[in-house]
Amino acid sequence: MEMTKPSVDVNVVQVGPDAELMFEENMIILFNSSVPNDLKEIAIVHDGGGLAIALQAGDEMVIDKEVFQVLFVGDKANETLADLGHATFHFNGESHSDMPGTVCLENKTIPPINENTVISFRR
Repeated sequence: MEMTKPSVDVNVVQVGPDAELMFEENMIILFNSSVPNDLKEIAIVHDGGGLAIALQAGDEMVIDKEVFQVLFVGDKANETLADLGHATFHFNGESHSDMPGTVCLENKTIPPINENTVISFRR
């Protein structure tokens, strides 16, 4: 019997008008529809609820077909992903962050993210 790898897919339903400013800093802020109004301008909003996968270093985040290795998961990131579908993703190549809600990924260019972009997390 083949084991299936844990995977979660979410569809982007809204890209905040100022999310591009976050891209320039090599980061995205992901939220489900519970995104607070003051963060909606810079957030990537998805249709998933809480994400039912506990991310860990070595997992992958896939934006459309572009794969990014997860290098670090902050102490609070899985909690906020489960509750709010939220975390801050830094594409900085670091294996540590002082921010507990941060996930660090490979230092690669973030591909275009638009409505209907699929973001996946897999082990």
